[in-house]
Amino acid sequence: MSGLGEPWIPANANIKELTKRVIVIGVILGALMTAANAYLGLYVGMTVSASIPAAVMSMLILRGLKFKEVTILENNSVQTMASAGESLAAGIIFTVPALLVLGIWNDIQWLDTFLIAILGGLLGTMFTIALRRLFIVEEALPYPEGVACREVLVAGEKGGSGLIAIVYALAIGAIYGWMIKAFKATQYKLEGVSGAFGTRFYSGSELSLALLSVGYIVGLRIASFIFLGGVLGFVVLVPIFGMINGFPDGNVLNGVQTMIDKDDYKAVWIEQIRYAGVGAMVVGGVYTLWSMRKTIIEGLSKAIKKTDQNVEQKRTEIDLPLNKVMQFCGVLVVLIFLFYYYATGSLVMALAGALFLAVVSFFFAAVAGYIAGVVGSSNSPVSGMTIATLLFTIGLVWVVGGLILDMNERDMMVATMFIAAIVATSAAIAGDVMQDLKTGHMVGATPWRQQTAEIIGVVVGALVIGPVLSILHKAFYITQTACYRSEGDGSAVCEDALFAPQAELIGAIVQGAFGGELNLQMVLLGAIIAVILIRLGMPVMSVAIGIYLPLYLSVPIMAGGVISHILLSSARLRIDETLDGEPSKEAKFAIKEVQDKGVLIGAGFIAGESLMGVLLAVFIVADKNFPNNGILPSDWFGGIGTLGDMFSFLFYLWFVGIFVMLSARALPNKGQLGSDCMYVLADGANRLRKAFTIPNINFPKTEDNED
Repeated sequence: MSGLGEPWIPANANIKELTKRVIVIGVILGALMTAANAYLGLYVGMTVSASIPAAVMSMLILRGLKFKEVTILENNSVQTMASAGESLAAGIIFTVPALLVLGIWNDIQWLDTFLIAILGGLLGTMFTIALRRLFIVEEALPYPEGVACREVLVAGEKGGSGLIAIVYALAIGAIYGWMIKAFKATQYKLEGVSGAFGTRFYSGSELSLALLSVGYIVGLRIASFIFLGGVLGFVVLVPIFGMINGFPDGNVLNGVQTMIDKDDYKAVWIEQIRYAGVGAMVVGGVYTLWSMRKTIIEGLSKAIKKTDQNVEQKRTEIDLPLNKVMQFCGVLVVLIFLFYYYATGSLVMALAGALFLAVVSFFFAAVAGYIAGVVGSSNSPVSGMTIATLLFTIGLVWVVGGLILDMNERDMMVATMFIAAIVATSAAIAGDVMQDLKTGHMVGATPWRQQTAEIIGVVVGALVIGPVLSILHKAFYITQTACYRSEGDGSAVCEDALFAPQAELIGAIVQGAFGGELNLQMVLLGAIIAVILIRLGMPVMSVAIGIYLPLYLSVPIMAGGVISHILLSSARLRIDETLDGEPSKEAKFAIKEVQDKGVLIGAGFIAGESLMGVLLAVFIVADKNFPNNGILPSDWFGGIGTLGDMFSFLFYLWFVGIFVMLSARALPNKGQLGSDCMYVLADGANRLRKAFTIPNINFPKTEDNED
C-alpha cells in the first residue's frame, strides 16, 4: 500500500506518547476489554480483536473529556494497553477452563490463573519484541487489523473528510452489528447441507461485514488461499470421510439417508477434519521458520549485538534493549520452572517442561505473529495453535512423565495442561503485539514506549482474568461438562452453562491422550497435505488456516478479496484501459486512492461490529445477574423477530453494497463500475483458462513427419 511506507509522525518529531493520562485510561479500558472478551469467548467460542474498538474508544474519551493537545501517539498507546487484555483472555479461556472439564479443578484458582497469564503473556511479549523488525520491517507482512487501526487513528488525527468517513463507517458497522447480534433481527449465518452421491455437501457463509473488510484488506491472493483451504476441508474431506465412515446421526432406512443435519456434518469436521488443519499448521509453521532461518538468525544476531554508540538510531527504530529482553526471558524461564515444580511436585518434570517451553514458546510466538500478519488477530486460529501445542506437550509428558517417572494419568494431565496453557497464552499475545507494533510502526510511535505500554496491558489483563473467570463459573458454570459434574447429569441448570467449545475440545484431547485414543491419523493427513502444498509452491500457512477455520468464515473473507480485486482493477482500467503489463504511474496512484479508501471504510466496519459484540457481552452478563427483566436487546420492544434466510441475505447485501459504493467514490470519474466488473471477471476467467490449458508440444521436424 503506497502511502503507508512513511510514518505519520516523522522520526525527528518528539511528541507526547506514554503519559499519565494514557496509563490511567489504558488500565481502565484494558480491564473492561479483558472481562468482556473473556465472557464473549466462553459464550460463543471466539473473541473480538480489541485494537480497533480500543482506538475508537480512546479517541472518544481523550477528546470527549476535552484533554488539551491529545496526540495520535497517545491514542496509540491507549489502544495498545487495552487490546493486550483481549488477546491474553483468548489464550487463557481456551486452556484454563479445560482444567474444569478434566475435573482437576472444581473452581478457578486465582493465583494459578494469574501465574499462567502473567508468565505466558510476558514471555510472548518478549519474544515478539525480538521479532518486530523481522516481521514488520523486513518481511513487511500486511497485518490487516494493524493497518486498519492505523487508518482509524490517522482519520481521528486529521479530522475533516477522513474523520467523517470513519465515523460514518463506524456507525454503519455498529448498526449492522447491533441489528444482527443484539436485536437478532436477521440471521448471522446462512448454511445448509444436501445429500448426493452417497454422502453430504455443505454450503454456507457468515454474514459478517468485519470478515468482508478483512478480506478486502488482505487482498484477493491471500483470501483465495484461505478459501481454498476451507473448500478442501469442508467440501472435499468431510464428504469423503462421511462416504467412507458415515455421519454421526446414523439415520438410515433401507440404505437411504432419512435426515440431513448440518450439526452432524460439522461434527465430522470438528471431531475429525479440523485435526488435519492442525497437522498442516504444524508442518507449515516448521517449514515457515525453516525457510526463514537465515533471516531470523541474522535479524536476532543484529538485534542482540550492541549498537555502536557513535551511530544515533532514529526514534522510530529504538526497541527495548534486546540484550535486556533476552535476559528477562531467561528470568521468566526460571520462574516458569519454579511454577511447574510447585504445580507438579516433580523436579525432573519441571525442568523438562521449562526447557521445552523456552523453545516451543518462541516457535509458536513466531508462528502466531506470522499468522496474525496474514489474516489478522480476530481470525488467527489461536485454538488451533493451542491444539498443536498440546500435541507437542503430550509427547513430552508421555516420555518424561510416563516412561521415565512413571507418573499416574492425573498427574500427567496436570503437567500437560499447565505447560500447554503458558505456551498457548504466549502464542495468543504474540499476534496482538505484532498487530499493535505494526500500527505503531505506521503512525510513528517509539517502539520501546509502545512495548512498555504492552507490558502494562499484560499485567492488567493477568490481574483481571482470574477473578472474572471465577465469578462467571460460580454464576453460570463454565462448560456443561463441569456443570454436570457438580449438578448431576440431566440438570436443567446446565443448559445455560457457558459452552467454552475450545476448552471442551482441549479437555477431550488430553483425556483421550492419557485415557483413550488421539486422532493421529487426521493430524498425519494434514501433515501430508502440507508437504504437497510446499512441493507445489503454495503458501502452506494460508491454506492450512483455511482448513482449520470453518468454511463459513472463509466465504466472506473471499468475497472481500474479490471486491478488492474488482475495485483496484477498475481503478487501473480507467487510466490504462488494460490489465496487461506494468501499471502506469497514474494508475498506481489511482489504485492507492481506492485501496486507502476501502481500508478506511473497512476499518470503520470492523470497529463498529466489534464494539457491538463487546457491548452485547455487557448486556448478557447483566441479564444473567438480573433475569426476566428484559435487559437483553433481543427482548426489547417485545422482541423484533428474525428475518428468514432470503431477507437476511438481502439485508447483508445492502450493507455490502454500501461498502462498495463508499469505496468506489475514490475511483477516477470516468467509466462505469458495472462494465468494469464484467471486464475484470472475463479477464480472470481467461487467465484461469490459460493456467489450466495444456501447452501444445511442437516436435522437431524429421524426414518421417515432415508432411
